Amino acid sequence: MSPTTLPAPPEQGHVTFLGAGPGDPGLLTLRAVEALANADVLVAEHDVLDVVRTHARQGVSEVHTDADTTASSTPGTGTPQLTVVDGASTTAGVPANRDAAHLVMEAARGGKRVVRAVSGDPGLDAYAAEEMLACASAGVPFEVVPGVATAVGVPAYAGVPLRDAQGTDVRFVDARTASDRCWTEVGASDGTVVVSTTLDSVAAAAGELVSAGRKPDTPLTVTVAGTTTRQRTWTATLGTIAQMLKQAKVLPSPEGGRPVIAVVGERSAAAQRDRLAWFESKPLFGWKVLVPRTKEQAASLSDQLRSYGAVPHEVPTIAVEPPRTPQQMERAVKGLVTGRYEWIAFTSVNAVKAVREKFEEYGLDARAFAGIKVAAVGEQTANALIAFGVKPDLVPSGEQSAAGLLEDWPPYDPVFDPIDRVFLPRADIATETLVAGLIELGWEVDDVTAYRTVRASPPPAETREAIKGGGFDAVLFTSSSTVRNLVGIAGKPHNVTVIACIGPATAKTAEEHGLRVDVMAPEPSVHKLAEALADFGARRRLAALDAGDPVTRPSERRPGARRRRSTT
Repeated sequence: MSPTTLPAPPEQGHVTFLGAGPGDPGLLTLRAVEALANADVLVAEHDVLDVVRTHARQGVSEVHTDADTTASSTPGTGTPQLTVVDGASTTAGVPANRDAAHLVMEAARGGKRVVRAVSGDPGLDAYAAEEMLACASAGVPFEVVPGVATAVGVPAYAGVPLRDAQGTDVRFVDARTASDRCWTEVGASDGTVVVSTTLDSVAAAAGELVSAGRKPDTPLTVTVAGTTTRQRTWTATLGTIAQMLKQAKVLPSPEGGRPVIAVVGERSAAAQRDRLAWFESKPLFGWKVLVPRTKEQAASLSDQLRSYGAVPHEVPTIAVEPPRTPQQMERAVKGLVTGRYEWIAFTSVNAVKAVREKFEEYGLDARAFAGIKVAAVGEQTANALIAFGVKPDLVPSGEQSAAGLLEDWPPYDPVFDPIDRVFLPRADIATETLVAGLIELGWEVDDVTAYRTVRASPPPAETREAIKGGGFDAVLFTSSSTVRNLVGIAGKPHNVTVIACIGPATAKTAEEHGLRVDVMAPEPSVHKLAEALADFGARRRLAALDAGDPVTRPSERRPGARRRRSTT
């Protein structure tokens, strides 16, 4: 009699309760990023989606829980399922957080690696604690990845330290669940009180503290959308906050679930906030900046703009396509291998990409450049080569352009140069400056079309409307073609939008299209262009403060307002 074969026990799942922080994606911990990258199922609330979705494995699918929500993984994709838990939705009368608990347990029992992402820190989330207890009761292993607590992170971004050298007592209160006894205790204290509330309930919370014994002239700060580029902070007192918000015509927070943080106390540094508000005083804080480039080219520029507090919006204006006749490029790449060239000169990141793709097509790698001198027109092109495994021999020491490259390029010397030929892979619309200069230096040039640049498809209607209607605070033009193509596919930017150009030729094209140039880079570099825009924003901010005016973004100017020409 053969032994009975028992079914294998189901693979045990695992749950990671993850704190997504108060809103800034940069505040995620390294452990959180690692957990997100390995998740099979990601259960997240709407207000943390933009923070966590970037770090999930590529190809993540989304299921919005307006009514019925399931946690089944998309068949055959091998990617995690992202389940959005809408705080306003219910399923059969059950609150959304109950839906989340059900989703977490169902997926974990199915052997999935589940990440349950919450705002702030999971240790301060009551529902997360209930879900942890459910896992413990069911024998499902779990871990907790702490996050930056909202009540701590938001004051830090608002420039409001919670404790001074005298060791101020700090109390934390959630006004939405606080009892009368809680208000009485914090009212009797003279320490700092951090209140989590909503914008339309700030005045009521201030009234509770006054009723509990706090003086009406006690300073407080109120911060909405903390740690994001929508952050805004007001300074008042417990007695004046209601009137101040009314006069400022501050509307209730549209974000509902994300708390507003109020910091109350004589020692809460409210009076010092003008000097400590490092985040909101960034030169381009909250500016919506249009970056009309290809996605690949825009990445590092967008990162730089974010460091200045801006919100970059990438709109491709140029699409890169293979040459119509690829034979010339194929012959040139074979010539690299057979020793036809002494030099290869790259004038763009796209040229590097085109050669690299051709190499991969032939099964070649960076070793094929052995014995060949390599030139790059600038830092970005050089970085693209380094990523390919090639260290360029020549990068302009001065201006990063074809002219700058020619200034440093050595003349052909028949004694030291066994080969007199240069391979120049470039765009179909490139100028002849480099070719003519190299010939003048005694070199023979194989000028090869490696790729074509064509006008990209128009952006979505809402983007086009924002461009023409003044929804963008600034636009960065990095070439004449970006000017022509953006105007062609989306229309002319509104007159309140700050126009920044990479150089005189681009500025001339912008002016020919009826645009008034406010900012020009001191040298033809996208990073110098971003720096110049940041300098413009900083000067604009200081001018408003010196005049006693509120600091506003260009898009907040009244329609029809004229821009002043920058002296940049």
